[in-house]
Amino acid sequence: MQNGVLITAPNSGSGKTVITLGILRALARKVNVRSAKSGPDYIDPRFHEFACGNTSFNLDTWAMTSDRLKELSCGKGTYIVEGAMGLFDGDSSGLSGSTALLAKTLNLHVVLVIDCSKMAQSVAALVRGFITHDTELNFLGIILNKLGSEKHEKMIRNSLSDSFFPPVIGALKRDSAFHQPSRHLGLVQASERDDLEHWLDNMADEIEVNVDLDKLDFNNNLKLKSKKLNSPPGQNISIARDKAFSFIYPHLEQDWKKAGATIRYFSPLANEPVPNSDFIYLPGGYPELYAGIIANNSIFINSMQDASKKSLIYGECGGYMVLGKILIGNDGTKHKMLNLLDLVTTFESPKLTLGYRKLTSIKGSFVGSFFGHEFHYAKTEQFNGESLFTSSDSSDNSLPNLGLVNGLVSGSFAHIIDKTET
Repeated sequence: MQNGVLITAPNSGSGKTVITLGILRALARKVNVRSAKSGPDYIDPRFHEFACGNTSFNLDTWAMTSDRLKELSCGKGTYIVEGAMGLFDGDSSGLSGSTALLAKTLNLHVVLVIDCSKMAQSVAALVRGFITHDTELNFLGIILNKLGSEKHEKMIRNSLSDSFFPPVIGALKRDSAFHQPSRHLGLVQASERDDLEHWLDNMADEIEVNVDLDKLDFNNNLKLKSKKLNSPPGQNISIARDKAFSFIYPHLEQDWKKAGATIRYFSPLANEPVPNSDFIYLPGGYPELYAGIIANNSIFINSMQDASKKSLIYGECGGYMVLGKILIGNDGTKHKMLNLLDLVTTFESPKLTLGYRKLTSIKGSFVGSFFGHEFHYAKTEQFNGESLFTSSDSSDNSLPNLGLVNGLVSGSFAHIIDKTET
């Protein structure tokens, strides 16, 4: 029995995120619908939540066990999962981390979104290749995207008429109105689009007319409670949350709450003081876009400096940069940060660093071994102090140590996804 539907594509840029959002909003008009995102992406799941009204979890086949994936997928309602990159793209060692492995692990129907903008009958060859590449996958249907005309659609449908192919369950014309703006980490964040509700409703209207939604209404039948929970780093936890700090995985917060921790939120951008707590978390995000504001928010700065004398403080990626001395913008402007770590970071001449990471704590607030990832354009200009993690890549190649520790304060560019099996 299938446990939901996976929306995937041969490659990034095919339109699967936009189509997924339209499907979620359209289904949410009549049924309870839940969603998830394959891989470590932070941004798409927040759009999912706006579209369907339920928490969207990240499901990562490299960083999570099959039991963990199933536990995070449990729940009532129609279940829609969005893939990442191309269907078979994973880490350097093979299918691990791929959308295809997730589909097999959770027993999901697969819907293939095809960008038809630059081909016609060749779509059939492409689809045939994907179907035969892994015969264990259950292909439910095809959605044709970015069609130029009715004639274009008819040509492609005719090429897919053989009974070998799954049915075409949707066809969408090329329309720039459904374009999503992007930034260097992906889509612009959901909280930054004032027109998001209107845009989602328009997309849902289009989906209702052009996609057979009845084919996608599959309830999740998984029932499993994972024993692998991430222990809370404190009993009273304060998390920075606003447009500058938003990259935190919901499953981590859920684990901490299940373990009895209390979580409160505060906004550095609103110049709010950090609440009294024993653990303070500055997650990643886009602090470089608001560095001038952060540098002048004295209430936030003073409260963090006071808290560093008595509370554990941890920063990831963007949060890590804010814990440092200076953050240099892409225009060369130097912004003073919290000065809690001997760290200077810069966005001048940005260079992408990305990849899965195996992390083991040397010291600091997170004790143990973890699976994580790096994805950042910032570079380190100054870096002094004790390291936070030993690090290796997904193929177990050793990498330089990551992060810094200074007393109760620690951080690194790595994002923790889940703890390793013990």
